Amino acid sequence: MKKPIVLITAGDPKGIGPEVTEKALKDPRIKTLAHFIVIETQDKTGFDAVQKAMEILKKGQAHALVTAPVNKEAINKSGIFFQGHTEYLAKSANTNKFAMMLCGGPLKVTTVTRHTPLKDVSKNISQAKIIDAIKLTEAALKKYFGIKNPKIGVCALNPHCGEGGKIGREEQDIIIPAIKKIKQSVPGIKGPISGDVIFYMAYNGKLDAVISMYHDQGLGPLKMVAFKKGVNVTLGLPFIRTSPDHGTAYDIAGKGIADPGSMKEAIKLAVKMCNAAC
Repeated sequence: MKKPIVLITAGDPKGIGPEVTEKALKDPRIKTLAHFIVIETQDKTGFDAVQKAMEILKKGQAHALVTAPVNKEAINKSGIFFQGHTEYLAKSANTNKFAMMLCGGPLKVTTVTRHTPLKDVSKNISQAKIIDAIKLTEAALKKYFGIKNPKIGVCALNPHCGEGGKIGREEQDIIIPAIKKIKQSVPGIKGPISGDVIFYMAYNGKLDAVISMYHDQGLGPLKMVAFKKGVNVTLGLPFIRTSPDHGTAYDIAGKGIADPGSMKEAIKLAVKMCNAAC
């Protein structure tokens, strides 16, 4: 099997991205896994490297992309509208249905909403978004992780699954109907399951993945068990994209103390997904 070609953008040059990228690629267990191409930035924000990576991927000249963190605020201040890597890559690839899946330890979590204010989560979840997240997750588990019959749990939004509508109608009106609609095509779907139970089930192998309704609902448990090794995967793109699950960490940048653990895991997962897809 030929080694895949993996692009790496080192992120914001003022953050820890360049450091964790260099440290990861110096690891002898990683540097021989693939043909790595690190795209250097020519501005202060690191965004131009992402643009260059997309040009290469659109030409079919690479198999995967690993992105180190950038600062959304800094990019937007430069005059470029930027919601984040996930949204930018999906738009550039003309992908309408995409999702963010976080992998860490025994957990795989796909979020229905991403960077949505907590007060707006309820009005931003829908049957269609839940169904899309489930379908994308099932496809990824089969294609990249070798799970033939995935067991996917759907997390409730409200405590105790809304107690039959007494403390929230989202389960009754949105989540349960979505599960019923997709049950036939995704037989391994389960839920809604209360948020204080579902991650324990997944951690102990009773579920292969969890569909969470909002960012911190899913990432809180995942970071508890894999804070330094979490990986963000964008589902739905025509290429593989992973990233470390941390930010620019300006406070420790340039001090040589940044932990490359998450970056190493992002690179290893990208290669594993490439090999599985071949």
